[in-house]
Amino acid sequence: MALPDGRGVGALTPQEREIAELAATGLTNKQIAERLFISHRTVGAHLYQIYPKLGIASRVALRDALVAEGVGEPSA
Repeated sequence: MALPDGRGVGALTPQEREIAELAATGLTNKQIAERLFISHRTVGAHLYQIYPKLGIASRVALRDALVAEGVGEPSA
């Protein structure tokens, strides 16, 4: 689903979406990199691209944005 201005989860590539979902769970860039067999710097680069696509600036906002779009679980 994308926001009216073209931003949103729908604007993410499949790899960006996977990284966003893992980052939203609280994993570090290094932990995400180990799971996906990529460099932690690559994870950081993807997050750098993800944030503007979702109109956010932090991992907390990332979690909230994914939950708001029906991706992921709300925190208890």
